[in-house]
Amino acid sequence: MNESKFAHITRAHPCFNEKMHDKVGRVHLPIAPRCNIQCNFCTRAIDKCEHRPGVSSRIMTVEEAVTHVSKVIKEMPISVVGVAGPGDALANPETLEFFRIIDKKFPDLIKCMSTNGLLLADMAEEVAEAHVSTITVTVNAVDPEIGKKIYSRAIYEGKVYEGEEAFKIISQKQLEGIEKVAKLGVVVKVNSVLIPGLNDEHIQDIAREVKKRGANLMNIIPLIPLYKMKDYPRPGCDELSSVRDKVEEILPVFRACTQCRADAYGVPGKDDKHLDMTPASHY
Repeated sequence: MNESKFAHITRAHPCFNEKMHDKVGRVHLPIAPRCNIQCNFCTRAIDKCEHRPGVSSRIMTVEEAVTHVSKVIKEMPISVVGVAGPGDALANPETLEFFRIIDKKFPDLIKCMSTNGLLLADMAEEVAEAHVSTITVTVNAVDPEIGKKIYSRAIYEGKVYEGEEAFKIISQKQLEGIEKVAKLGVVVKVNSVLIPGLNDEHIQDIAREVKKRGANLMNIIPLIPLYKMKDYPRPGCDELSSVRDKVEEILPVFRACTQCRADAYGVPGKDDKHLDMTPASHY
């Protein structure tokens, strides 16, 4: 990774630089509803109230999303335009179609996406060619004994994988994908969900592995107990801080994540908004 490029991105990206987190904003566009894996803590929803990943008030078309970006950047300081769901960015062709348009209309905006990484190795060149500047890959395990308890299903090339078999293909593709996009000049942040009693002692192993593959930054986020993991405890501040401190010995750690919705826009934690339930026909 070109260090000057990494420095430029982190100076301007509120999700890569804690000092900028409450100063500049981002726009998340909910154009990616489909997902190709099932995490045991994830439930996607169309909802106006819940503030967490996987939630949006509605799904936008690419045209509506471009119009929304045009509107928001006139209203507030925005440095980043991103696709973070509510499904997986790369499981939806609309994502790269949107970025190609945005790259021509607003070339100065940082283009960012979040992905589970299953398709990242296959689509790395397309991601780089769309001038996506940063990518966040969620990696919750590199050990099959742990991973099979976090992921229950993966759909890859038309075939359904379950249990440990699903985890193995997810993990293989995640690590290959991180390595590929990093070599193509994309800045990579890895998100890991801290699940007490399951991967809390394992996240350092994840950090070592993704660092070898070219990741630049890690973000440890607390489990939101839902779905099959609704009975797991949510990690406390001390537990979260302890894991972050250990990971920081391996990779830089971002500590200001607010676990945004897929339709969030504005300045995180300060002037933060999300779409209402109104159909987007008024755009």
